[in-house]
Amino acid sequence: MTVLYFADTRFPIERANGLQTMATCHAMAERGHAVQLVVRPDTTVPARDPFDFYGLSRVPGLSIQTLPVRGGAQTRRAQYLLQAAAVAVRHKGVIFTRDLGLAAFLLQWPSWRRPRVIYESHGIAPVVAAEMPMLLGNAALAASPAKLARLDRRERRVWRRAAAYITITRALADELSLRYGTRTNVYVVPDGAREPTGPSAMPDDVPSEEGALANGIVGYAGHLYPWKGVDVLLRAVASTPTLRALIVGGHPAEPDALRVRQLAGALGVQDRVEFTGQVPSGEVMAQLLRASVLVLPNTASAVSERYTSPLKLFEYLAAGRPIVASDFPAIREVLTADISALLVPAGDATALAEALMRITSDPALARRLACASRALAPEYTWAARARRLDVPLQAAVR
Repeated sequence: MTVLYFADTRFPIERANGLQTMATCHAMAERGHAVQLVVRPDTTVPARDPFDFYGLSRVPGLSIQTLPVRGGAQTRRAQYLLQAAAVAVRHKGVIFTRDLGLAAFLLQWPSWRRPRVIYESHGIAPVVAAEMPMLLGNAALAASPAKLARLDRRERRVWRRAAAYITITRALADELSLRYGTRTNVYVVPDGAREPTGPSAMPDDVPSEEGALANGIVGYAGHLYPWKGVDVLLRAVASTPTLRALIVGGHPAEPDALRVRQLAGALGVQDRVEFTGQVPSGEVMAQLLRASVLVLPNTASAVSERYTSPLKLFEYLAAGRPIVASDFPAIREVLTADISALLVPAGDATALAEALMRITSDPALARRLACASRALAPEYTWAARARRLDVPLQAAVR
């Protein structure tokens, strides 16, 4: 099948959405689909190669087209939308995007001219926009009532008119149905991670109690936004003198890296916390394998509770380490409490510390959880995601 995938972002980009987009397109191409990814040019000079940047092999079925844009943010957005529409109107296959504004723009056309759009939802836009000041700790990001109403209209249009609709969690699909009514061709397709390769990919290679599972290093990978819960992790480490933390990630141009470093200093744990900063996506696994336990400490929000399908979770599974995560419905779609992970109340540093100490002081528990989480990994690779996407792709052309 021919798939035109639109992503209005400079490309490649350091954020998780860039990896998720590229890995999804790459996996679909490996399944035999002809995928054209349509993005904005890289702003780095010289421009970076997306395949090299994300550590992915070149596949014949995946091509990348850049649409030239210039000017301020609003001008660039308008240019991308108009050029994307011109490309879409000539396309005979399906349109795939996670860009709500673009999907709504294409689906306002009359039914006889409307392209077959597959929309992938990562959250209900007016809900996410309303929570953004809290999520990022920035009151200046508050959305006006007019903007929230506009986002709601776009969500409703796309929900009603998309040829197929994908959500990354079951909880998100259920909430959309309650909010906008029932519809056909709704599919839940979670995110994924790289297929584990090499010795560390083998279940028998999960370290023994004498190895990494006993080293007391608590690992976290991802952005450092307040809602991600790294602050909670640092407070948990501060209350447990035998633990150390390994924080992988954090965009150098954003204030969050400074904030969490200052918090580590204020808590007196700076000597027990290692901040790696951003590392290439292909090197994240090597960092995770240094840890004895991996954490997903998101704080409470609609995004965390119902919408998130975090890439780090699937990387954690592939790493074969015990996991401690905040107890949310979206997380329970993947993990089972006390079987494949320990789940703790969100934002509770004391409960997180107790769970970490349980694992690091009980080698048998650590190994049992590690083996159970590792057994889930094959269900959540990018290849597995592409297989799941075959169903909505076929549904869109019926």
